[in-house]
Amino acid sequence: MLFTANRLIVEALKRKKEPNLPSKELSKKRENLCFTKKVAKSYAIQQGVKSGFPIKEFCGLYHLLRSDLKPLTGYSIRALDKWAAGDNPSTAAKKQLKELDRLFKSLSELMESKEIGPWLKEPNTAFSGSTPMQVIERGESDRIWRMIYHLETGEPM
Repeated sequence: MLFTANRLIVEALKRKKEPNLPSKELSKKRENLCFTKKVAKSYAIQQGVKSGFPIKEFCGLYHLLRSDLKPLTGYSIRALDKWAAGDNPSTAAKKQLKELDRLFKSLSELMESKEIGPWLKEPNTAFSGSTPMQVIERGESDRIWRMIYHLETGEPM
């Protein structure tokens, strides 16, 4: 019954008309709808839906420590911990995290996801002996993108 009443109210609000219910009953139905929305929002926050970037899952997938994300993103461990707990990153941070996610997804097409974390920490001759993590930290991720391009297309470097 609650679901049906909520659906009627939602449909009426979409049409910007009041449903044909007595005002006392309408008020009670609206309270139930508001309560239902609050419960759904609370559940979403508990489930981590609020977070714009799933830090824990990202680290698990690519075999990284949360401390490894600090040099990769330029953000503090405290900020990373807050995002892992469900806080939303700033717009600039979301952009940085999205770029990092895209890079890692591209790398996972060339190697297994679990190998990316260790690969980031190994010196690489393609980067003049620097580790890929150092290359990203210096803001030179374009070098890694270029490497991905050459590996995918088969063009010589």
